[in-house]
Amino acid sequence: MLNSTNILFLLVSLAFTLGQGGSASPASTVESFATSPVIVIGFVGGFISHDNAIHGGVQLAARLRKDYPSRVFVQVYENHHAEKAHEEILRLLDADHDGDLSAEEKQKARIIIYGHSWGASETVNLARELQSDGIPVLLTIQVDSVAKHGEDDSLIPSNVAQAANFYQSNGFLHGRPQIRAADPSHTQIVENVRFDYAANPVRCEGYPWFARAFEKPHIEIECDPNVLNRVEFLIRSKLPAPALSAAAQ
Repeated sequence: MLNSTNILFLLVSLAFTLGQGGSASPASTVESFATSPVIVIGFVGGFISHDNAIHGGVQLAARLRKDYPSRVFVQVYENHHAEKAHEEILRLLDADHDGDLSAEEKQKARIIIYGHSWGASETVNLARELQSDGIPVLLTIQVDSVAKHGEDDSLIPSNVAQAANFYQSNGFLHGRPQIRAADPSHTQIVENVRFDYAANPVRCEGYPWFARAFEKPHIEIECDPNVLNRVEFLIRSKLPAPALSAAAQ
């Protein structure tokens, strides 16, 4: 049963969506790879569209796509389209295109998943689905994680090598303060870091008034440059060196 926090989140997020327009299903930015790419999957929270560029996770994906036009697959999904992300991962890992993943194809997987709010909850849920598939995950990152109904966003499955959690504890909506590893011998919890926006407010441009009124600290952590930089640093630490542009060569 949904609690009062999730009901409020549902109503505010739905209003946000109606104000922004309906969301479309994400399209792949890369059609094929000679070898398995590094796969970076992001999830937005609430009912936000995957291409709504006011959100930090969408901006981050755009920067990564620019720096990695071919060797890294980067896509953002609505948190209620997680199965599309799962299907895309399986497709990308199927290097010989036979419709079935071999043990070798699974073990070559290099997957990073990040998300905000309900998207952070879906980050852990997707990692858990990949565990059922026998597929490892390099890194999961949760930003102010709010558990979706029927999901456990606190326990990181053992197929995840590293996990990080950033949260704030003010306002109606606030993130999970701690994540833990199901098996600490397989998963390193890099950090559980709290941010305080009562003491250090952040201005978020472009958000509608009802998000600023009802979700203020919850959106501040999403647009906080300090948080975004830490998330981006963790992701880039798992990626190959970006290709030099023609101008830089």
